[in-house]
Amino acid sequence: LDIFDEKLHPLSKSEVPLDYNQHDPEQKQIYRFVRTLFSAAQLTAECAIVTLVYLERLLTYAEIDICPGNWKRIVLGAILLASKVWDDQAVWNVDYCQILKDITVEDMNELERQFLELLQFNINVPSSVYAKYYFDLRSLSESNNLSFPLEPLSREKAQKLEAISRLCDDKYKDIRRAARKRSASMDNLCGRRWVPAILS
Repeated sequence: LDIFDEKLHPLSKSEVPLDYNQHDPEQKQIYRFVRTLFSAAQLTAECAIVTLVYLERLLTYAEIDICPGNWKRIVLGAILLASKVWDDQAVWNVDYCQILKDITVEDMNELERQFLELLQFNINVPSSVYAKYYFDLRSLSESNNLSFPLEPLSREKAQKLEAISRLCDDKYKDIRRAARKRSASMDNLCGRRWVPAILS
C-alpha cells in the first residue's frame, strides 16, 4: 500500500537510500523511533499496548507485511490512532508534524484516514484484548530478561478502556457509514466488500 511506502511518503527531507527496502531495521533503530514519538508526545504505556493491537489488526485486515520500506509509517499510523483513542490529552496530527519536522499535516491526515479504513474503523479494544496483549508482552519481556512495569490492568483502567472504545466506535460510525456509501457504487466493479470483524 502506497501510503505506508517511505520512498513515496518520506518522513524526512534526507534522501531515502535506493536500498531502503532491502535491510531489516535493527532493534535499536525501531526502539529509537518509537521512543522519540512516545517521549515527545508524552504517551503512556497503555497507549503502547493499544498501538500494538492496532498494528496487528492492520496486518491482519489489510493482509500486508511489515517490511523495511513501510515499518516506520505503519508504526506511526498505529501510534497516531492509539494516542487519539486512548490518551486523555490526545496528540493532534499537527503535533506529530512538529516531532517529525518534514512531514505535512495533509500527509498525517491521509495516513490516519487510510489506516482507519484499512482497520474497517474497528478501533474498539475490549479490556479482555488489552489484558491479553499486556500479559503476552510481560511474558515476552521476562523471557528476554527485559524490564516490564508490573502494573496489572486495574478495574478503573478496564472501565476507561471500554468507555473510550464505545465513544470512539460512536464517533467513527458516521465516517464508516459515509465510506461505505462512497464505495457502494464500486461494488459491481470490484469483488471486495466491507465486512465487519470483531476480534476477541
